[in-house]
Amino acid sequence: MSRLRSLFDNFTVLLIVVIAAASFFPVYGNGAVIFEAVTSFAVALLFFMHGAKLSRQAIIAGAMHWRLHALVFGFTFVLFPAIGWALKPVLEPLLGAGLYMGILYLCALPGTVQSAIAFTSLARGNVPAAVCSASASSLIGIVVTPLLLSVLLHTNGTGRSTVDAILHIAVQLLLPFLAGHLLRPWIGQWIERHRSTLARVDQSSILLVVYTAFSASVIGGLWQVVPPLALISLTLVCCFLLGLLLFVTATISRSLGFSKEDEITAVFCGSKKSMATGVPMAHMLFAGASIGPLLLPLMIFHQIQLMACAVLAQRYARRNDASDAGAAFAK
Repeated sequence: MSRLRSLFDNFTVLLIVVIAAASFFPVYGNGAVIFEAVTSFAVALLFFMHGAKLSRQAIIAGAMHWRLHALVFGFTFVLFPAIGWALKPVLEPLLGAGLYMGILYLCALPGTVQSAIAFTSLARGNVPAAVCSASASSLIGIVVTPLLLSVLLHTNGTGRSTVDAILHIAVQLLLPFLAGHLLRPWIGQWIERHRSTLARVDQSSILLVVYTAFSASVIGGLWQVVPPLALISLTLVCCFLLGLLLFVTATISRSLGFSKEDEITAVFCGSKKSMATGVPMAHMLFAGASIGPLLLPLMIFHQIQLMACAVLAQRYARRNDASDAGAAFAK
């Protein structure tokens, strides 16, 4: 557990350093063109590695639990976006139009893969089902997220049609993912042996996209439109959203009669949002100075969910067989 927390802490520090570097030394001109090309390659490599890591046996083992998967997808792609949309009268005046647009983008994203599975395992949940739900959520999000955004952001537009956006994302994300998965029989053992090293590739790809995106936003006046008070308000909003989703996912799972192990899977797969998917997707769907405010809610929410879920997973893991989810939240 301490190693998991250390990894998250280090990545959080690196994110802050990258944002600071982009704020003081943004890349522009020909340098920006080069960074864009390198970023596109890094994103393709990121999803190629995700595909190569995915075990077909784990998918088959977890795929039969359709009720649990339907519940997780309902939380991820229906409940979360509905809450973000319903809170518009409060959040848009509080945060401003740019950051509220980022909240809606956050709400429309698929769930995480690696951390959702890791926390489910730590909490002694249904790991095969978590692998299936988290992986399927990431793939489904390639199509569903642009469709949701076309509804939620219909007054803002993204500069390209929904069909074009889906095709663009499919080429940049889905094809490398499928290529990696198809090559798994030949490279799977090598991937497993170098998993810790490849985790750094994942993180480096995300950091590169963040630097490129924030450079464009800083040049466009990001910190003039996002003052410190707005960042504090945004952090509190992200805490509220995560707390609400953790409570709702646990309560609904329990009320539907799912086992403790399945409830844990629903909580950790249904309440989390993927920065590994969200950052590259924003890079493809949006352009220019709008990307920075759009990504801030995701990055803040990402760090909060890691810290909160690390504590929650420990409490779930210490449960007795007769304990309920309420005890995990109440301790």
